[in-house]
Amino acid sequence: MAAAFVRRSAAIVLRQAYLMRGSVARLLPLFAWVAVDMILWGFITRYLSEVASSGLNFIASLLGAVLLWDFFSRVMQGVTTAFLEDVWSRNFLNLFATPLSIPEYLSGLVVSSIATSTIGLVVMLLLATTFFGLSFFGYGILLAPFLLLLFVFGIALGIAASGIVLWLGPASEWFVWPIPAIVAPFAGVFYPVSTLPGWMQVIARLLPPSAVFEDMRRIVLGRPVSLGELAWGAGLAIVYLVLACWFFARVHRRAIRTGLIARYSAENLA
Repeated sequence: MAAAFVRRSAAIVLRQAYLMRGSVARLLPLFAWVAVDMILWGFITRYLSEVASSGLNFIASLLGAVLLWDFFSRVMQGVTTAFLEDVWSRNFLNLFATPLSIPEYLSGLVVSSIATSTIGLVVMLLLATTFFGLSFFGYGILLAPFLLLLFVFGIALGIAASGIVLWLGPASEWFVWPIPAIVAPFAGVFYPVSTLPGWMQVIARLLPPSAVFEDMRRIVLGRPVSLGELAWGAGLAIVYLVLACWFFARVHRRAIRTGLIARYSAENLA
């Protein structure tokens, strides 16, 4: 049973690998946009550090935030893009005509996201270290929970976004791409959560990334990390991941029951 699960999940990953191998257009976004972000923000933060009199290291605070946020975005988009490849190629129905189960399919999407987001993370780390002297390894073991929390929440959002597309139809994919941009103002990526209005702070406390970026700023300022806040964020991320998987499975069952899965076309949005 376990061998079959691994084999079918690996088949989803293998399909994504074949798609990547045969298309420069799919390979280029894995590192091109993150490289542009790191270089652009790197020079902006270098300038701010030169003109600032507060003594705050803008390279560590802002460029570090860009790196972590880009990693989160790549994790989420790694799941949604792998799912949308099946939608765009009208292959989704073919997949589920096989014995493939939802957990196997989602596991394949997650592993594909790990591969693509790792490439982006390595490129960002190399650029940040080589050009701007920002060594994330200086954070030590704390880097692992930061990345893991962002990874889990990114996977949760990716699965939930895929469920939305499955529910509303392929044309609703445009609801997916703005999600990181919508979440970012509430997550306090570039500024403390305390600067937000009260109602936005309430939402921020319910978003796992806010704990990561608040603790990152504490490290830059030489303050101790709030383990309680980090644990709260990790707990929320796990809850959201479970809810996202439940939502996707429920939408899939509905699509099977109503026959929507057999009528998938770009014109359907209901």
